[in-house]
Amino acid sequence: MELILTGYEVNEPTWFYLSLLLIIAVFFRFHRVFSLRNLDLVLLLSLAPGLLFVRRAPDQASFGYVWLFVVSGILLARLIGDSAFTRRPRLAQNLNAAGLGFLCCSALMFQFTKIMTEEPEAATVETVRRADDLLHRQDSRTSLRTATIDSKESEEEEPRPHLGVSPTSTLFATSIVSWTGGVETLAARWMAFLAHLSVVLSLICVGRWHFGDINLGLAMATLYLLLPCTAFDVTKVNHLLPAALIVWAVTAYRRPIVAGSLLGLACGSMFFAGFLLPVWVAFYWKRGAARFSLAVLGVGAVLLLSLVLTSANSLSFTRQIIGSIDWSVLKFEANEVGIGFWTLYDPAYRIPVFATFTVLVAVLTIWPAPRNLEHLLTRSAAIVVATQFWYPHQGGIYVLWYLPLVLMVVFRPSLQHLPPQPSTTTASVPFATDRRGLFPPQSRLVSDKRTQSSP
Repeated sequence: MELILTGYEVNEPTWFYLSLLLIIAVFFRFHRVFSLRNLDLVLLLSLAPGLLFVRRAPDQASFGYVWLFVVSGILLARLIGDSAFTRRPRLAQNLNAAGLGFLCCSALMFQFTKIMTEEPEAATVETVRRADDLLHRQDSRTSLRTATIDSKESEEEEPRPHLGVSPTSTLFATSIVSWTGGVETLAARWMAFLAHLSVVLSLICVGRWHFGDINLGLAMATLYLLLPCTAFDVTKVNHLLPAALIVWAVTAYRRPIVAGSLLGLACGSMFFAGFLLPVWVAFYWKRGAARFSLAVLGVGAVLLLSLVLTSANSLSFTRQIIGSIDWSVLKFEANEVGIGFWTLYDPAYRIPVFATFTVLVAVLTIWPAPRNLEHLLTRSAAIVVATQFWYPHQGGIYVLWYLPLVLMVVFRPSLQHLPPQPSTTTASVPFATDRRGLFPPQSRLVSDKRTQSSP
C-alpha cells in the first residue's frame, strides 16, 4: 500500500481488524445470531489470532500453536458432523450481487498489490530457480540444499513453514519462467497471483454449476479474499497450488478423468492430497472409479517423464525423485520435528495421533454409502484439516490447504441430488437438471417456508 498511498501501511493486525468488520457486515446473520452460518464465521475468523501469535510474537508462538490446534479441532468436529444438519436454508448475504461482485474485485486487487509489493516466499523463489535449472538440464540439488540451510538458519529469527519443492509446482513454475523470461522474483509473484485467481474462479464456478446460484460463488470467493488467513500467506504458492487443484477437481467432479488428473497434480504438489484418493475412489466406486484411478496414475507417469526429460543423467533423475518428497513428515524422531506444536511435547505422541488419523480416513472412506457431493466436500475438508494435527513442521498454520474446501461446505445448499455420475434416465433423478446436466435450476433452491428455519 505504500506505493499507492504514501505513508499508509496495512500490517497484519490492522488487516485482521478491517477484514473482521467487513466480514461481519456482509456475511453475519444479525437476525439469526445462533445459526450455523455465524458459527462457521466465528471458527474461520478464530484462526487468525493464532496465526498472529505465531508470526508476530515469537515469545508467544507456543500459545499460538495451541490456539490453532484447539480451533482446528472444533472445525474438524464441525465438518465430521456436517451431515447432521439436514436443513440448509438459503441465506442471502447482507449485500446485493452487484455490491458483492465489486467487493470481490476490490479485494482481489488488494491481494494483487500485496503480492507485487511484498518479498516472495523463499520456497516459491526456490521452486522457480529449480524450474530454471531443469529447463537448462542442470542438477538443482546444490541450490536446493543451500536454500534449505539458509531457511534453517533464519528459523531462529522468524518461524517459517518447512521448505518443500514438488514436481507439480516445479512444472507450473517452468511455464511461468518461460513467460517472464527467467526473472525469478517476478515469476514467483505471478505464480502466487495466478494461484489465487484460480481459486477465486473455481469457487465461482462451483457456485454457478453445482450450487445453482452464482451469488453463492461470489460470496465464497469474496470471503476467501477477505479472510485474514489469505492475506497472511498470500505469497505462499506451495500452499495455494494444491488447494486450487483440489477445488477445480471438485468443479469437474462429473468427469472422473478430469478430476483424477487434477487430483493427481495436487498429489504431486503436496503430500496431503494423497490421503484424499481413497475418499474420491469410494465416491465414484462403480460409476467412474476406474477412470479416476487411471487418470491419477497417468498424471504420475507424466510427472516422472517430465523429470526424465529435464534431468541431465540418471543420477540427477534419482536425486530429483528423492528430493521432491519430504520424507521427514513420516519420521517421529525429535530431531526431525521443526518449529511448531510438537516441539512443546514428546514427538512420540505423534504416533497415536497419526494412527487415529488413518482410522479417521478409513471411516470417512467407507461411510456413508451411497455418497453424493455433500459427502465428498465434507470428508475431503475433514481429512485435510486432520493432517494439521500430526504434521511435524508448524502443524496448524497451513490454513490455505483446506480453506477453499471449508468455504464450499459453509455455503453449500442441499446437494443430495448430485451423485457421482448423472443417471441415464431422468425419472431416477429427484430434481431436474439443465441441458448440460451440471446444475439444478435456481428456482429449486428457493425452499418453502417450512424449510427456512435455521439449522
